[in-house]
Amino acid sequence: MGIAVVFYIFYPLVSWQIYFAPALASSKIQAPIPKSMVINPSTIGSLISQAGNSLSGVDYTNAKNWFPGFNPATAEQPKIPSYTISIPKLKINSATVSTRDNNLAIHLVNYQNTAIPPDNGTAVIFGHSTLPQLFNPNDYKTIFATAYQLRMGDEIYANVNGVSYKYKIFNISIVEPSDISIFEQDYSNSYLTLVTCTPPGTTWKRLIIKAKLEKI
Repeated sequence: MGIAVVFYIFYPLVSWQIYFAPALASSKIQAPIPKSMVINPSTIGSLISQAGNSLSGVDYTNAKNWFPGFNPATAEQPKIPSYTISIPKLKINSATVSTRDNNLAIHLVNYQNTAIPPDNGTAVIFGHSTLPQLFNPNDYKTIFATAYQLRMGDEIYANVNGVSYKYKIFNISIVEPSDISIFEQDYSNSYLTLVTCTPPGTTWKRLIIKAKLEKI
């Protein structure tokens, strides 16, 4: 039992090295993503904290639990109940994005009080990840398992009311669950921000992928 608990706590470090170090070694990431992890008291404390959250039964199928320090004002009723996104590089085709609820087990979630494409502002879209070996583009519990493979310039398509809008990724970063700056709205254009847990198979940190609407 003791060995199992230790492995569970330190698994994120192993996962990071297996999946992220090779994937990011030759990529041109604009935002700072560490290529390796340094073992120190802060890192160990963070790992133990995330393990405790998982063992405590936090429901991560509810998007509201991903950033515990973020409590938005009561949302207005969105003008549309849902739309779809497609990410060709990940073989994700017409995945449903709900604007009305936070259940990540059955669809992606456009977080409340964030923009809806193609309106100016930032649509913050949450989706589950897991071990890459379990990736299934049709299963919303694994849909973003390979999101770490995305790079600057890759395309994301949002289909709203039958009209397709092309977005291009311009920034990728990793943040702590306490960093709520991802919800800030930029009204200079229409933006998408994809959010998932990372490293794969953990709830330790958040992978943030930002894309901008391409003018046609």
